[in-house]
Amino acid sequence: MRQTAIFLPSRPTGTIAAPPSKSMAHRLLICAGLANGESAVRGVAPADDLLATMDCLRALGARCERDGSVVTVRGADVFSVSADTILPCGESGSTLRFLIPLCLLGDKEITLQGSAGLLRRPLSVYEALCRERGLFFARGANTLRLRGPLKSGDYTIPGDVSSQFVSGLLFALPLLPGDSTLRLLPPVESRPYIDMTLSAMRDFGVAAAWQDALTLSVPGCQRYQPRDAAVEGDWSNAACFLAMGVPVKGLDPNSLQGDRHCVSFFERLRNAPAEIDLSDCPDLGTILFAYAAAHCGGRFTGTRRLRDKESDRITAMAAELAKFGVSLSAGENAVTVGAGLHPPKAALDGHNDHRVVMALAALCVKTGGTIVGAEAVAKSFPDFFERLQALGVEAALCETGA
Repeated sequence: MRQTAIFLPSRPTGTIAAPPSKSMAHRLLICAGLANGESAVRGVAPADDLLATMDCLRALGARCERDGSVVTVRGADVFSVSADTILPCGESGSTLRFLIPLCLLGDKEITLQGSAGLLRRPLSVYEALCRERGLFFARGANTLRLRGPLKSGDYTIPGDVSSQFVSGLLFALPLLPGDSTLRLLPPVESRPYIDMTLSAMRDFGVAAAWQDALTLSVPGCQRYQPRDAAVEGDWSNAACFLAMGVPVKGLDPNSLQGDRHCVSFFERLRNAPAEIDLSDCPDLGTILFAYAAAHCGGRFTGTRRLRDKESDRITAMAAELAKFGVSLSAGENAVTVGAGLHPPKAALDGHNDHRVVMALAALCVKTGGTIVGAEAVAKSFPDFFERLQALGVEAALCETGA
């Protein structure tokens, strides 16, 4: 159901508890889904992307039962998945990219399904890998059909397309009988997300490690062990509230999440048009563009991958910031945001992108405004608007049809 959010200028008061990390929850659920036994993953939000990961794990043979924020998982043998198994990925890019190598472990054809928007997102790294190794890879408008078997060995992939390709291989390669090496072609971007994957794997008893700055060593013949794991607070989604000056409890300042740097980025942007590199934290792009627009402007590098998210986030934010009277200009791998924010002169469009909606909401709290397509927040932060309202923000949601 489509939703529109209508804001009056407000001053949020109080504090919130950190939302659980969607990125880490994906990783812990997948490790639990591969473990030989029963695990509990605590602190899982009912976000659409995480529900998609759980549905896919069930399709692979795992048992996933959710009771509030606790998910109990009994792992599956992914080598014995039957032919014609279908994995429903919804609109979750993380789910799709993390699970592709696992679907290639066996010699049965498996299909991953998703929205047309999801299947348009880049998969070239896996496509090239399958072509080079003689594996079946057939992409349709809403489906991706795969057949292995994937073998252990040396892999070389680009380090600047998406860390999710690296993480997907890291989940799968330890299960193979031989050792593997994963070499990344420089530059390596979003390394903190790779480190989060390694941390989740270690939590479930599987070892892989950096051999040097560009090489990961992955021993084979390993098995994931059942664990009781907790999801840490999410710096990515907390950043929207921190941008509004709302204190957020339960965030680990020493987290592996690269988005923890949002605090220092906000400080740099508050009084001057700073230059910030987003190579390791692309998910902060939308909220940092919004924050810069509300203060002194700024210049952002390492932005190329923002065009291949749930929306083209550079084009989306340029269109919406223009309604606030702020310019956004983009080069191949850089974005410059102006200043001079005023209340929007037209309704804002969420572009079916949760991070665009949240960034626009942070501005509308300040100026007032209307966001069409506000339901997109359910992808990662389903209670986002309830949390805003609890802080005294005057934001009303109304349904506007299918």
